[in-house]
Amino acid sequence: MADRVLVPFDGSEQADAAVDLTFEEFPEATLVLLYVVDPAEASYSYSAESALPTAPEGWYEQEQDRAEERFGDVEERASEHGVTVERTVEVGRPAQTIVEVAEEADIDHVVMGSHGREGVSRILLGSVAETVMRRSPVPVTVVR
Repeated sequence: MADRVLVPFDGSEQADAAVDLTFEEFPEATLVLLYVVDPAEASYSYSAESALPTAPEGWYEQEQDRAEERFGDVEERASEHGVTVERTVEVGRPAQTIVEVAEEADIDHVVMGSHGREGVSRILLGSVAETVMRRSPVPVTVVR
Protein backbone atom coordinates (compact mmCIF):
# COMPACT_ATOMS: atom_id res chain seq x y z
CA MET A 1 0.00 0.00 0.00
CA ALA A 2 1.38 3.38 -1.00
CA ASP A 3 1.12 6.16 1.57
CA ARG A 4 2.76 8.88 -0.56
CA VAL A 5 2.39 9.03 -4.34
CA LEU A 6 4.45 11.48 -6.39
CA VAL A 7 2.77 12.88 -9.50
CA PRO A 8 4.96 15.13 -11.66
CA PHE A 9 2.45 17.64 -12.98
CA ASP A 10 2.82 19.97 -15.96
CA GLY A 11 -0.83 20.53 -16.81
CA SER A 12 -0.79 18.21 -19.83
CA GLU A 13 -3.56 15.72 -20.63
CA GLN A 14 -1.21 12.89 -19.65
CA ALA A 15 -0.48 14.51 -16.28
CA ASP A 16 -4.23 14.91 -15.69
CA ALA A 17 -4.69 11.23 -16.50
CA ALA A 18 -1.94 10.39 -13.97
CA VAL A 19 -3.79 12.38 -11.30
CA ASP A 20 -7.06 10.60 -12.11
CA LEU A 21 -5.35 7.21 -11.93
CA THR A 22 -3.86 8.15 -8.57
CA PHE A 23 -7.33 9.02 -7.24
CA GLU A 24 -8.60 5.62 -8.39
CA GLU A 25 -5.67 3.37 -7.46
CA PHE A 26 -4.36 5.12 -4.33
CA PRO A 27 -7.42 6.74 -2.70
CA GLU A 28 -5.90 6.71 0.79
CA ALA A 29 -2.48 8.05 -0.22
CA THR A 30 -1.17 11.60 0.03
CA LEU A 31 -0.77 13.02 -3.46
CA VAL A 32 2.56 14.85 -3.78
CA LEU A 33 2.34 17.15 -6.80
CA LEU A 34 5.67 18.11 -8.34
CA TYR A 35 6.12 20.89 -10.85
CA VAL A 36 9.64 21.03 -12.29
CA VAL A 37 10.85 24.38 -13.57
CA ASP A 38 13.35 23.53 -16.30
CA PRO A 39 15.84 26.39 -16.81
CA ALA A 40 16.60 24.98 -20.26
CA GLU A 41 13.10 26.02 -21.33
CA ALA A 42 13.49 29.66 -20.27
CA SER A 43 13.64 32.12 -23.16
CA TYR A 44 17.20 33.35 -23.10
CA SER A 45 18.51 36.57 -24.56
CA TYR A 46 22.03 37.75 -25.18
CA SER A 47 23.35 41.08 -23.97
CA ALA A 48 25.97 43.15 -25.74
CA GLU A 49 28.13 43.18 -22.60
CA SER A 50 28.20 39.44 -22.26
CA ALA A 51 28.51 36.46 -24.51
CA LEU A 52 26.55 34.47 -21.94
CA PRO A 53 22.80 34.06 -22.23
CA THR A 54 20.62 35.62 -19.57
CA ALA A 55 17.12 34.52 -18.66
CA PRO A 56 14.44 37.19 -18.84
CA GLU A 57 13.61 38.82 -15.54
CA GLY A 58 10.82 37.19 -13.67
CA TRP A 59 10.86 33.87 -15.55
CA TYR A 60 11.08 31.84 -12.36
CA GLU A 61 8.25 33.79 -10.74
CA GLN A 62 6.12 33.24 -13.86
CA GLU A 63 6.78 29.50 -13.66
CA GLN A 64 5.90 29.45 -9.96
CA ASP A 65 2.64 31.25 -10.70
CA ARG A 66 1.89 28.75 -13.47
CA ALA A 67 2.56 25.86 -11.06
CA GLU A 68 0.32 27.35 -8.36
CA GLU A 69 -2.52 27.79 -10.85
CA ARG A 70 -2.21 24.21 -12.05
CA PHE A 71 -1.94 22.88 -8.50
CA GLY A 72 -5.11 24.74 -7.55
CA ASP A 73 -7.10 22.93 -10.23
CA VAL A 74 -5.85 19.53 -9.01
CA GLU A 75 -6.49 20.40 -5.36
CA GLU A 76 -10.14 21.15 -6.15
CA ARG A 77 -10.51 17.71 -7.74
CA ALA A 78 -8.60 16.07 -4.88
CA SER A 79 -10.92 17.57 -2.28
CA GLU A 80 -13.88 15.96 -4.08
CA HIS A 81 -12.11 12.59 -3.64
CA GLY A 82 -11.01 13.27 -0.06
CA VAL A 83 -7.33 13.12 -1.05
CA THR A 84 -4.64 15.11 0.76
CA VAL A 85 -2.31 17.09 -1.52
CA GLU A 86 1.20 18.41 -0.96
CA ARG A 87 2.76 20.87 -3.41
CA THR A 88 6.40 20.96 -4.49
CA VAL A 89 8.08 23.23 -7.02
CA GLU A 90 11.69 22.41 -7.91
CA VAL A 91 14.18 23.77 -10.43
CA GLY A 92 16.20 21.36 -12.53
CA ARG A 93 16.19 18.79 -15.27
CA PRO A 94 12.83 17.02 -15.10
CA ALA A 95 13.89 13.34 -14.99
CA GLN A 96 16.72 13.93 -12.52
CA THR A 97 14.55 16.14 -10.30
CA ILE A 98 11.68 13.62 -10.22
CA VAL A 99 14.05 10.85 -9.14
CA GLU A 100 15.67 13.08 -6.49
CA VAL A 101 12.28 14.02 -5.02
CA ALA A 102 11.23 10.35 -5.02
CA GLU A 103 14.39 9.54 -3.05
CA GLU A 104 14.24 12.42 -0.60
CA ALA A 105 10.51 12.89 0.10
CA ASP A 106 9.63 9.44 1.42
CA ILE A 107 7.71 8.56 -1.76
CA ASP A 108 6.24 5.06 -2.17
CA HIS A 109 5.15 5.23 -5.82
CA VAL A 110 5.46 7.57 -8.83
CA VAL A 111 2.56 7.99 -11.26
CA MET A 112 3.36 10.11 -14.28
CA GLY A 113 2.11 10.90 -17.73
CA SER A 114 3.92 9.99 -20.90
CA HIS A 115 4.15 12.51 -23.67
CA GLY A 116 4.06 9.63 -26.12
CA ARG A 117 7.09 10.51 -28.21
CA GLU A 118 7.90 7.84 -30.75
CA GLY A 119 10.56 7.10 -33.31
CA VAL A 120 13.32 9.60 -34.02
CA SER A 121 11.88 12.24 -31.68
CA ARG A 122 12.15 9.83 -28.74
CA ILE A 123 15.68 8.82 -29.68
CA LEU A 124 16.88 12.41 -30.10
CA LEU A 125 15.05 13.96 -27.16
CA GLY A 126 14.99 10.99 -24.81
CA SER A 127 12.06 10.23 -22.59
CA VAL A 128 11.60 11.69 -19.14
CA ALA A 129 9.29 8.83 -18.20
CA GLU A 130 11.76 6.21 -19.44
CA THR A 131 14.63 7.80 -17.51
CA VAL A 132 12.54 7.99 -14.35
CA MET A 133 11.53 4.34 -14.75
CA ARG A 134 15.18 3.27 -15.03
CA ARG A 135 16.47 5.37 -12.12
CA SER A 136 13.60 5.56 -9.65
CA PRO A 137 14.07 3.92 -6.26
CA VAL A 138 10.30 3.20 -6.13
CA PRO A 139 7.78 1.68 -8.57
CA VAL A 140 6.70 3.92 -11.46
CA THR A 141 3.39 3.82 -13.32
CA VAL A 142 3.32 5.64 -16.67
CA VAL A 143 -0.05 6.77 -18.03
CA ARG A 144 -0.55 7.28 -21.75
